[in-house]
Amino acid sequence: MLVSDFYFDLPPKRIAQEPLADRAGSKLLRLDRTTGEWSDLLFRDFPSLLRPDDLLVFNNTRVFPARLYGRRGGIKPPALSQDNPASPDFLRGRVEVLLTRQLTAEPNEWECLVRPGRKIGVGEYLFFGEKDELQAEVMARGEFGERRIRFASVDNFFELVERIGHIPLPPYIDRLDSPQDRERYQTVYAQARGSVAAPTAGLHFTEEILGEIRARAVEMAEITLHVGLGTFQPVRVERVEEHSLHSETYAISAEAAEKINRALDDVRRVIAVGTTTVRTLEFAAQSGGGRISAGTGEANIFIYPGYKFQVVQGMLTNFHLPQSTLLMLVCAFAGRENALRAYKHAVEQEYRFYSYGDCMFVD
Repeated sequence: MLVSDFYFDLPPKRIAQEPLADRAGSKLLRLDRTTGEWSDLLFRDFPSLLRPDDLLVFNNTRVFPARLYGRRGGIKPPALSQDNPASPDFLRGRVEVLLTRQLTAEPNEWECLVRPGRKIGVGEYLFFGEKDELQAEVMARGEFGERRIRFASVDNFFELVERIGHIPLPPYIDRLDSPQDRERYQTVYAQARGSVAAPTAGLHFTEEILGEIRARAVEMAEITLHVGLGTFQPVRVERVEEHSLHSETYAISAEAAEKINRALDDVRRVIAVGTTTVRTLEFAAQSGGGRISAGTGEANIFIYPGYKFQVVQGMLTNFHLPQSTLLMLVCAFAGRENALRAYKHAVEQEYRFYSYGDCMFVD
């Protein structure tokens, strides 16, 4: 299967650069995956599309300001402290670091992406904050700007990151992050800190919409998948089967596992809010022989056409990049021709695409 089979033409003006003032004011394209028929709705209609016996599953991960801007240093560091920042002679230039996954807490090591990717070598030191509050050493080098870095020990690491970090807006949003993004690039039910990108299908929900869903007696459950490189890693091969995903950390509580398994036993619809939820549920089912077990793990499942879904019978999702693994997942669930026809319709009807864009419900 060729990656080019998942191409569609998208004018740049269709890419949403700002969130709507009203979260629930987005358009919603409903796609029937059996007939291939669609209808144009608003997200406010979403509760009416649910049945009282449905189970709606959310990803409650929380985005943190994972993009750090700092300065490069040499290989051999001077004696440094918050009161004694690196000297100008030691520093080499600006650096941008996107923290993608914490590997260990002690020592505090992270996978990350760096810019400039070609220049930053192993053993080099990086400094963040006006007084170099955060300092890190490059421990290992990967492809395409990937690095493993180790931060010097501090008591308030995440407090410092929250203060000096920036919300990691995707590269197709052609602007710097703003204070508004700290609230809007976050679901209203976000809890567990750890993602570098929002589970964007959840951005449309408001407390009012959630209340309407509860009033319809729809059951709800929450799982966690911390979105990292695996979600937005570009596909650099010609054949789909040759691509592989990075692992991303997930957690499923005993309560959520019980709800999901009970819905499967009762032959009720399990509807996933977002592709991250789909991948978590399907990975867990694949690992558990069709059952969902409580616990934590590393999910690296790559879903593309031909995959047989074991858990998910409905999916709410935003519109994704051409030739991306997320579009391939949607095509696996809806059928490639159905999905690409629906995407063509969305372009023609001026739907807003990607993270701050409109959404699609496939059932």
